[in-house]
Amino acid sequence: MSTILVTGGAGYIGSHVVKGLLLQGHQPIIYDNLQTGHRKAVKDAIFIQGDLADSEKLTKTFHSYSIDSVMHFAADSLVGESVKDPLKYFNNNVKNSIQLLETSGDCRIKKFVFSSSASVYGEPKNIPILEDHPCAPTNPYGETKWIFERVLRSFSEMRKLDYISLRYFNAAGADPEGELGEDHSPETHLIPIGLIAALNGESVPVFGTDYDTPDGTCIRDYIHVTDLAQAHILALQRLEEGGISGIYNLGNGSGYSVREVIETLRKITGKEIVSVQSPRRPGDPARLVASSEKVKKELGWVPKYPDLETIVETAWQWHRNHPHGYGA
Repeated sequence: MSTILVTGGAGYIGSHVVKGLLLQGHQPIIYDNLQTGHRKAVKDAIFIQGDLADSEKLTKTFHSYSIDSVMHFAADSLVGESVKDPLKYFNNNVKNSIQLLETSGDCRIKKFVFSSSASVYGEPKNIPILEDHPCAPTNPYGETKWIFERVLRSFSEMRKLDYISLRYFNAAGADPEGELGEDHSPETHLIPIGLIAALNGESVPVFGTDYDTPDGTCIRDYIHVTDLAQAHILALQRLEEGGISGIYNLGNGSGYSVREVIETLRKITGKEIVSVQSPRRPGDPARLVASSEKVKKELGWVPKYPDLETIVETAWQWHRNHPHGYGA
């Protein structure tokens, strides 16, 4: 059994990973400032409320629990906000992440799994996107992820820390057992926005209808959050078994436009969801679709919930049972 520090472990993706780690017999130590996470999402797991900027508390946590490895999810992650307030993103996603990395090195941590993003690619030149595609982020959020990936690589060479960086596309869905779901404030992701609209009789904004895509709206690759969690656990296992550092895409290899997603939301919920055309959001690429062949081949990752309808169904189940999120 490994003891794993999970930064941002009370967040949407982190909490699903924590559940998977517990089911496999690991001991996750959740370190989260609850800025966007939820204490209820990690139930009785060991939890420390702390910020990555608090070096004293971070160091104390490493020593108190004899941490073996780190999974790093803690980050600001709103693309639009990153454009408006880039310094916030560079401070948290880069500066604080470097502090975590330095503390990990000082405490002789040798295994590090990083939650990266497809936003590092920017506007893709080829679809589907391979891991060797040039990185040219179009927003500060993506830039911070790309910077920290390079920091990780350099740190790995200097301190002989092994890492895996997982560049995932659009995380969506909810725990199939109904325990965990997506609860952000404000909510910026299309599927939960649409489901909340279905519950409350509200409309859904469509940000940009003039992209160079078949129906004019952005195309994204949606991946079920439980499949995402499993990939993180496989990445940790690879490092524990002596595997080398690497970078992997996580997606389903299928893209769906905003209009197609809204149609699926209508089908699953049985609700008439009104869409409203809105201006483009700054920093949004037209298409992001992954090739995940590398992670399937090297880590043995097999998505259990690859189709959009299943993703939406699990999310709909959670939102119906938690109409006010974790506050319900």
